[in-house]
Amino acid sequence: MTSILIFIAGAALLVYSAEKLIVYLVGAASGLHVSVFLLAIVFTGIEFDDVALGVALNLGDLGGVALGTVFGTAISMTGVVLALTAIITPTRVNIPRSYVLLFAAAPLVMVPFILTAPLTAVHGAVLLLLFVLFIAYVAAKELRTSTPVFRNAEILERIEVGGDSGGLHEGSDRPADRPPFLVTVPFSKDRKLPGWAGLGLAVVALVGVIAGATATSFGTEGIISDFAIEGTLFGATIATLVLTIEDIVLSVEPTRKGAPEIGVGNVIGSVVFGVTAKLGIIVLAGGSIVVDDDVLDWHLPVLVVMTALSAFFINTGRLRRWHGFVLLALYVAYWVVSFTAFGGPPIEAD
Repeated sequence: MTSILIFIAGAALLVYSAEKLIVYLVGAASGLHVSVFLLAIVFTGIEFDDVALGVALNLGDLGGVALGTVFGTAISMTGVVLALTAIITPTRVNIPRSYVLLFAAAPLVMVPFILTAPLTAVHGAVLLLLFVLFIAYVAAKELRTSTPVFRNAEILERIEVGGDSGGLHEGSDRPADRPPFLVTVPFSKDRKLPGWAGLGLAVVALVGVIAGATATSFGTEGIISDFAIEGTLFGATIATLVLTIEDIVLSVEPTRKGAPEIGVGNVIGSVVFGVTAKLGIIVLAGGSIVVDDDVLDWHLPVLVVMTALSAFFINTGRLRRWHGFVLLALYVAYWVVSFTAFGGPPIEAD
């Protein structure tokens, strides 16, 4: 019973913190004249908890499992997170084509590293540098223009952020002169905070997201133990959903509230971060990783295809429900083939 309560409390904290993170990210972005898409990549795409898990696995001589988490989470970002976002909240998206192309090409970056395996510290350093260059490119491009989320005052009102539309009009990319954007503090409608304070509150909300995800995962482990549920079966179903619930919330909620750039930014940022910096940090911190033939024969091709298809859907300018159903069906097929042809789930369950 305690495990169930921990699971519920963690999930509640996760959802609450994710909602506040959305509010503060948009407020801080507008207040500081920084792209909300860029902040979404930094705050939601960089997954500190996943990195910590991967490093711990590699340090424990479980490099194969650590590599599995890289592929598993990257594939689930499109097959589960983006799929459910499209199914639950189909919406228009306006992501620059260059970002979409980088997103589609990201898994291909791994090919030369996989072919020259084992992965060493040199590979890790290069992969980490590639993510830094990706962030630098997005930052340079975003600082020269504004993002679509600032073009409509109704969007800001829907996500409960105080202030105006930033003086932007349809067809305009630059804000008119206006006073600094202010973030409305949820517990006091009268008190306002500047953009930097909103950024600080976003950090606090992110800590809440990580804490909620951790508590939910801890509750999941307790449920398996308390109710004697078969570990692999649970890991292949409910636990997999739990591991991605943080990203599901961080993509579905902002899209539902009218800021799809945050949701899509989470998916793009997570995939690019996962196949570059995340893998690089795991190798740098835990030592070299031997790559099995299954990675090159099965998991990497699936990641390339799923990411490319997702990029195509995003590039159409509208996420439709059938897009989500296609991605979800492919993800299910990936699991089925992994079980039947390769003898186990894509990520080994403990």
